[in-house]
Parts: sequence; structure tokens; C-alpha cells
Amino acid sequence: MPYAERFARLRDLMRETDTDLVALGPSSHMVYMTGLSPHGDERPVMLLVGRDSACFLMPALNADSSRAKTDLPFFPWADAEGPGGALARALDATLGGKRSPSVALDETMRADFALLLLDALPGARRRFTDDTVGRLRARKDAAEFAVLKANALLNDRAMQAAYAALRPGVTEIEIARLVEAFYEANGAGTQFRSVCFGENGAFPHHHSGSRTLKPGEPVLIDIGGRMDGYPSDMTRVAHLGEPSRRFAEVAAVVEAAVMAGIAAAKPGVLASTVDRAARSVIEAAGYGPQFVHRTGHGLGIDIHEPPYITATSDTVLEEGHVFSIEPGIYLPGEFGVRLEEIVILRADGAEVLSELPRATHIVGA
Repeated sequence: MPYAERFARLRDLMRETDTDLVALGPSSHMVYMTGLSPHGDERPVMLLVGRDSACFLMPALNADSSRAKTDLPFFPWADAEGPGGALARALDATLGGKRSPSVALDETMRADFALLLLDALPGARRRFTDDTVGRLRARKDAAEFAVLKANALLNDRAMQAAYAALRPGVTEIEIARLVEAFYEANGAGTQFRSVCFGENGAFPHHHSGSRTLKPGEPVLIDIGGRMDGYPSDMTRVAHLGEPSRRFAEVAAVVEAAVMAGIAAAKPGVLASTVDRAARSVIEAAGYGPQFVHRTGHGLGIDIHEPPYITATSDTVLEEGHVFSIEPGIYLPGEFGVRLEEIVILRADGAEVLSELPRATHIVGA
């Protein structure tokens, strides 16, 4: 990953936003900036980025193993002395003695770490990282896109493996475990797997269980793996035998909503506009109350990260943003249909990462 380029871009944003210090805890923000994911416990560890330099506050216990992965300077501290002195020296190195700086604070940092830092900087003006590291992370670079695309293609194959195992009598958990085994056999880990038979598809966050598949029933599968530090995410539907007219009609509405969301997703458009485009299709078909969640979420190092595609979001979408478009219709006691694509915004619109068709996979056809 192009870490030096990321630091340069971050400092450009720090100057643009009048930020003196970016302080990150052990989090996906730190991974994004350095590739380093130190052991997280109660011992304070931080990446401190100033306009001209950066360093780590690091427990001595972790220093040697962490040094092998970064050339940034360390300010280590031992349990016997506590972190206060090392933190003061690290702040001097990054702020040059300034004690009332503008600080962008990692919103995922432990509260005790954040308070330790802020107590050392009385008068600091503080906010979170939305307009610094968060803004950088939302716009994926070429290296990230390559990994996300590879993950999406692997997920296509995982879904096809799940399709191939569908048969009368198989359980949800058996299909879920098959997906886990597929990821492991192909060098990936399991991010999540939700396999939903019949009426269980009406639960958007169903946990796969012992429910068996019967002839004539629908299947909803939402799966994601993780490889090279990035995840995949995709939802498709299948059917054991020919679908009923009602299922086919609902699936057609959801497909039209996906297409509307993809068509609306362009640089310069509000995230809420994409949500509205997908949601209006479902509302027009009379299923508005059955679309019970947002249209999408960003995807990067974290499976859920900005931008969020909601009805109220005023986020302006930008080239390089990666997010899901996943409308759904959920009919309690019957079935659910959700179709999910991950897209990256290009200058001329949304590019879908998956290459697997969204059409209902009919088992036995």
C-alpha cells in the first residue's frame, strides 16, 4: 500500500483544514496509514501525525515487534513509568511545544486514551477525523481497488459454491460452513455468512441455523470474505425449483431498485439521492414499508464505513468512493429478497465489482 503517499495527502488535508495534529489509536485508521495493527489493550498506543513529522507512542512490550513493520520513530514507555512522559516527548516532537492545537481525534479510540491525550493538551480544539483520515479512506486508491476487486471475484466463486450445494434437506448452517471452508481453501477468512431459507429471508440480519431447505422454497445468501486486509460483501437469492409468481414479482422490483440506485450513483450526487432512487422504485410497487433499512454502506478496511447511503445523508459522493447498493423487500412469514452490489464511483458513474449475475439462481433448472 502507498503509505508515503497517504501521509503526503493527509498533510495536505491538515493544512487545508487547519489541523495541527491527527491522533489515531489501534484501529483501521492506523492500519490505513501505516499497515500497523499493534496489540490493543489498556496500555496506551497512538500514532501522532503532525504537519511535518509523525511518531508512535508505544508500550515497550510491543515496541520491538512493531518496529519491524514501520520506520516511524517510537516513543516507548514501560509499565513501571507509565505513558505520561513518553507522550509529552512525542507531542513535543510533533507539535514543537504547541499546547493549544487543533486536533483530529480517532473516533474509535478508547476513551481513556483520548482523555490522556486531551489532558496533555489543555485548550486543544478537537474534532473527529471525518475531514482528514476519514476523507482519505473514503476515496479508494488504485492499490485498494485491486484488492477489493480480487475479493469481489473470490466472493462470486464462494456464492457459486453455495448455489451448487443447495438441495432438499440441507441446512442453513451446512451451507454457511461450506462458504467458510471455501474462503479458507482460497486464502481468505470469513467476514460473515448469512444463509436464510424460506421465511428466514424476511429477517435482514438472520443467523444461520438448523432450518432445512424444502422443495419450492426461496434462499437468500449474504456472504463476505476477507483477504489481504480488505473484505467482500454480496447478497443474492436462489430458489429450489421454479419460483412462485409472487416471489418473481418481488425479485423483479428489487432488481429494478438496484438498477435505479446504480444509475443515480455519480460523483457530485448526494448519498441521499441514491437512497431515494432505489427506495422510490420499491415504494411505487407498494412495498415501501417492507424496505426497512438504508440502501447502502461504504466498504474498505472496515466492512461498514463511510459513506453511508441513507435517506438523510448529505454526503456528497466523490470519485473513488466504494459502497454497497442493497435494497430489499421483507415479507414476514413468507420470504425476503435483497440484492447487493459493491460499486466504486468512477468519473462517469458506478462500476460494479462483482461479475456474478443478480438473476435468481434456480436450483434444478
